[in-house]
Amino acid sequence: MRPEQKTRTRIEIGVQYFESMIVRRLHRLREIGRACPPGAPPRSLVLALLLLSSSALAAPFVPTNPGTTWRYSMTEELGKGLTISNLKPDAYGKVRLPVLYRLDGMEDVDGKKLLKFEMHRAGSITNTDLVTVDEHGITCWARINLDGELIKFNPPQPMVAAPLKRGATWNFDGQAGDLKVHQQYIVTGEEDIEVPAGEFHTFHIRGEQSFPSRMTMDRWFATGTGIVKDVTTRRGRDGDLLERISLELAERPKIENRPEVKSEAASKRLSVTFANDQFGKPRTTFSSDTPQIYVRWQGQRLRKGGKVKAVWIAENIGEDFPQDYKVDEASATVESQNARGAFTLARPEYGWAVGDYRAEFYVDDVLVETAKIKIVE
Repeated sequence: MRPEQKTRTRIEIGVQYFESMIVRRLHRLREIGRACPPGAPPRSLVLALLLLSSSALAAPFVPTNPGTTWRYSMTEELGKGLTISNLKPDAYGKVRLPVLYRLDGMEDVDGKKLLKFEMHRAGSITNTDLVTVDEHGITCWARINLDGELIKFNPPQPMVAAPLKRGATWNFDGQAGDLKVHQQYIVTGEEDIEVPAGEFHTFHIRGEQSFPSRMTMDRWFATGTGIVKDVTTRRGRDGDLLERISLELAERPKIENRPEVKSEAASKRLSVTFANDQFGKPRTTFSSDTPQIYVRWQGQRLRKGGKVKAVWIAENIGEDFPQDYKVDEASATVESQNARGAFTLARPEYGWAVGDYRAEFYVDDVLVETAKIKIVE
């Protein structure tokens, strides 16, 4: 056993001991004060020393002072054929950005006071986690997304459960707004890791999400500091990478002023991908015998109750059809500001005609996005 492990064990035992003894000792303070011999410390000092010993042993799970800021180096990597709107990848196809996580005070949700942790990226607040930090660990009760929409978790979602020890497990089976979510976590062990902010002794937490989409979450958590490293990976059903986002702590947490925030993120309202499976890897070329083509879309800042329409157009499929021939169209009603969905195109009886196609997407009858594919033999 390493010395620091022995120290933590003694601390944990000490905390339990003081918690069990403190009440009895407080009851005896009056008697101790009366019986103090000349030169002994007064009972007020005895009480202060006792409380100091107890609080020193119980180190905070994470800092909770307003303004505390965690700065991270972020690396975002997408699978083949995917792009990141408005962000330029490097020579290795990865986007690298500084991001920060900052405690911006408290927020009242349904009468409950919650810590307000903001994630800042490229001048925008991408999300705000509303959490509690207590003897149960870090628990997320609600989240505010990019568009200011409050999404409540039912039940509250355990982000990091206490006490942390090898083999500890917890699950989240519940709702994030209208979305059903299933996640499970396990503490695989303790690891010493090095990141740009320095060396840390951490608990490695492994998480897996099976619904609504498959992903894995690896977190390295240092008590008293927070998340030192985080890697979230999404893969398609065939195992190919869809997205991987890595965070590494760049500086130790400290109190900072709130950075300037842009009035609105400069991002596309709608993004479109094609696949031969609802959760498959995006692609732009399909064979003529593909059974189904999924046209998937994801929107931002949409009007609830509005309409998303897709028009399927054959640009050039031979002399038997005119150019820009309209094949079909379909529409869907928007249920939330960040809605998503998919339109399915079934193969014609004699197969897809070889040639070039595009899908035009309209939001409330305004053209906002065009995406193209090719059908080959």
